[in-house]
Amino acid sequence: MIVLHYTALPDVAAARAMLCDPATEVSAHWLIAEDGQTEQLVAEERRAWHAGQGGWGRVTDVNSHSLGIELANPGDAPFPEPQMAALERLLAAIMGRWPIPPERVIAHSDMAPHRKRDPGPRFDWRRLALSGLSVWAEPEGGDGDAPLLPSLHALGYPDHPADLLLAAFRLRFRPHARGPECAADRALAHALARRFPVDARPGAA
Repeated sequence: MIVLHYTALPDVAAARAMLCDPATEVSAHWLIAEDGQTEQLVAEERRAWHAGQGGWGRVTDVNSHSLGIELANPGDAPFPEPQMAALERLLAAIMGRWPIPPERVIAHSDMAPHRKRDPGPRFDWRRLALSGLSVWAEPEGGDGDAPLLPSLHALGYPDHPADLLLAAFRLRFRPHARGPECAADRALAHALARRFPVDARPGAA
């Protein structure tokens, strides 16, 4: 799988220094600057320390089963057009090299909802989905009575309290939603789980 992050640092130079310092015990396969410059920091065949504790579907050691892409962003800023275009090119290239389907391109917050929010509510997941590089679904009627947690677990979300999973799901798919769980959350999660169940491709990393 591929996990997308933001660096939460002031600029790409600070991010590069942190990701290349062995003392930090943090690394990633790729780093994309605000201007679209793309750097490979770890060979794709090697394990990088980008994901930490968490899980997705049946994968509990995400670092050993994923590639990490860091986007230089302080965490509260929009992602510039050159950076998004570079990400699209990089994702297409990686997915051409490895058998990674769009539903296995996830947020750090998806696999670690108890501790992470990146790449955050300002990241354009719909844009990636329109290029076949991730998944998206527009809110629609659907089954608003379907229980939320089974749908989220079918999508791949790990076993955490319901409030954390709802927050992570909304961060990714309904970033402007507020308040308690509602029928729109349930309908959207159910629709996504039916289209993209994580166990449909058990061999995909």
